[in-house]
Amino acid sequence: MTTLLLTHRSSILHDMGSFHPERPDRIRVIERALEVERFQSLARDTAPRATEEQIIRVHSKAYFDNLVAASPETGTIELDSDTMMMPHTLSAALHSAGGAVKAVDEVLGGHVRNAFVATRPPGHHAEISTPMGFCFFNNAAVAARHAQAVHGLTRVAIMDFDVHHGNGTQDIFWADPTVMYASTHEFPHYPGTGAADERGKFNTIVNAPLQSGDGSHEFRQAMSNIVLPRLREFAPELLIISAGFDAHARDPLGDLRLTEADFIWATRELMAVADLTARGRVVSVLEGGYDLDSLSRSVAAHVHTLMGGAH
Repeated sequence: MTTLLLTHRSSILHDMGSFHPERPDRIRVIERALEVERFQSLARDTAPRATEEQIIRVHSKAYFDNLVAASPETGTIELDSDTMMMPHTLSAALHSAGGAVKAVDEVLGGHVRNAFVATRPPGHHAEISTPMGFCFFNNAAVAARHAQAVHGLTRVAIMDFDVHHGNGTQDIFWADPTVMYASTHEFPHYPGTGAADERGKFNTIVNAPLQSGDGSHEFRQAMSNIVLPRLREFAPELLIISAGFDAHARDPLGDLRLTEADFIWATRELMAVADLTARGRVVSVLEGGYDLDSLSRSVAAHVHTLMGGAH
């Protein structure tokens, strides 16, 4: 059983401006990193466009309709100070969510062991009716709801190791006992959520905040002592990773000090949880990561680990 890589050209066409950290070059460097020989056995496919039905399992129909209506034919519009739409943005956001949906279908259908969705825009800041933090549709949440609605799963877990807390994912599943959201992140930091006492209505929100300057030791302790035991206890039938690589020491948008070795370790630990409770089924979706060199190296390390590679 192999690992599947899902991409789409619209991820490069969505461009919020040369000044913007969430830029097309993020995908270009990832694609180059995954072209080398050790990734020859990686299965590859195109991310389809998500349907309205798939999106509105998570977001309100009014929100979906408003985004479609707001999509400009020319120029750029601001939805908030750092989240902009241009003519290719809506397509990129729909393909980003659609890639997550297809990854779920392929993994739960038994065609591949796991999958990585290398698309943008990211998703974990998008709330039920609010775009923010470079995000429009919450790709991980759309994937989780699709797994439940179409494949009949009763327990799905989302683990987020982005440097920024996934306020959108937490918001969406706050009162849902069937989806666990777990996160390590810098705190206090954008977007301001993610304190340890934010646990959700059914204690299925697991926040393990890290402090500015924390590195490998603190991250692995938080994962080992807080996140991994709770994931094992929850026993998900599918594990979704919100794979943000901006907790890397080189990243300009955060102040954690992780390295590629930490992402390899975390990926292996999460795969072990999936082996225990979910028949090894993992879907990973790209979130942050804004230093191009560390992003490309971290994604390569993450995907190679998903493939079962040794480092």
